[in-house]
Amino acid sequence: MHDLAFIFAGFFVGLVVGFTGVGGGSLMTPILIFFFGVKPYLAVGTDLLFSAFTKMGGSVKLARAGVVDWRVVLHLSAGSIPAALVTLFILDQVGATSARVQSLMTNTLGAALLLTAAATLYKALRGKAAPVAVARGQERAAATPRHWSLPLLFGAVIGTLVTLTSVGAGAVGVTVLMLLYPMLPLPRIVAADIAYAVPLTLVAGLGHASLGSVDWPMLVKLLAGSLPGIWIGSHWMSRIPERVIRSLLSVLLAYAGAKLIAL
Repeated sequence: MHDLAFIFAGFFVGLVVGFTGVGGGSLMTPILIFFFGVKPYLAVGTDLLFSAFTKMGGSVKLARAGVVDWRVVLHLSAGSIPAALVTLFILDQVGATSARVQSLMTNTLGAALLLTAAATLYKALRGKAAPVAVARGQERAAATPRHWSLPLLFGAVIGTLVTLTSVGAGAVGVTVLMLLYPMLPLPRIVAADIAYAVPLTLVAGLGHASLGSVDWPMLVKLLAGSLPGIWIGSHWMSRIPERVIRSLLSVLLAYAGAKLIAL
């Protein structure tokens, strides 16, 4: 019975990811903790690899379409991946299963979900995305941040947040990119966010696996449900108002975040 429940949970999260492009890590980790009673360290580690595999297909599709700005991906990865490795080293030294680390993960996850809820609601209220194209001759300028150090700094923050909570590379990442690259159209920002999330979640997830923080049988069941869910969600995307889905998702994430902090 538990097996079917994991598959259904994966399908539900995959459906939301297909509809909105975000919500994988933000939804799966609290679902595993609240509904299945999974320990925070196992929920985070398993969800990191879940996110890596679910976003990999979307990243390849976007790369083939030519909408990924690889300079932006490189800028963020230069800050986020080293930060993820440092965080994993600290978790290994302190002990991922210790009560202190579990409490830190739970509280940080709650704060990350509240941030994601605010970012998701902002995007829902902001309206339709801008055109994908960048004005001729402005490609390099659009992929240049306000200051060279900012992507490294924010990338490091997101890398640490993702490694501790599995949340932060979605709606929070999109909001950060909008601030750092104001000339870059929103569809390209979303594409860059999805592309850089793949190596980040993969590195962090494999690091958690080396610490024993991944439940492999559970991961397989979640993926068995999520992959068809993403396919169905992406095909129904145009039939359901995205603003409504994002608004409901932001309320759900805010509730989960507040509940985690109150634990």
